[in-house]
Amino acid sequence: MFIDGGYLARVLEKEFNGIKIDFGAFSNKICKDVERLKTYYYYCMPYQSNPPTEEERKRYATADRFMHALKRLPRFEVRLGKLVYRDGEFTQKRVDVLLAVDLVRMSWDKQINRAILVTGDSDFVPPVLAANEAGVLTILYYSPNSCHDELLETCGDKIKITDKLLHSVMLKK
Repeated sequence: MFIDGGYLARVLEKEFNGIKIDFGAFSNKICKDVERLKTYYYYCMPYQSNPPTEEERKRYATADRFMHALKRLPRFEVRLGKLVYRDGEFTQKRVDVLLAVDLVRMSWDKQINRAILVTGDSDFVPPVLAANEAGVLTILYYSPNSCHDELLETCGDKIKITDKLLHSVMLKK
């Protein structure tokens, strides 16, 4: 399973009122009856200036606690990109490439025969095509409001992220 963390965070925040989910339960639910070998979570830590502001420090500490919690889950691996500041904007670097490389490498090395992706970015069309060509069934979990049509057309199976799914894996308070 390959989760684009930034994508899922935006979907949860903007389309599902910031619902907090149990990522272990989410991964297991999505994998259904198929053994989940591993969940890869791709993310980019928040920006911190030098020296960081109090708000930056808090935001970073919150993200860091979340990453450590994910790393403690069984069969979870966190893969971090970098955040760069260019032309007045922050941009994630390496996150999509990390996911793409892992998907293609595992597909062509015959380590997997199905890949579940949680993303909506058209940058993943070429690696999904490569996985398909290697004989891997690609299954996309996506939000209809934020998924590129070309990615939908490329993946073998497409499943919408719904309220029902998210509420079934919601964190208990």
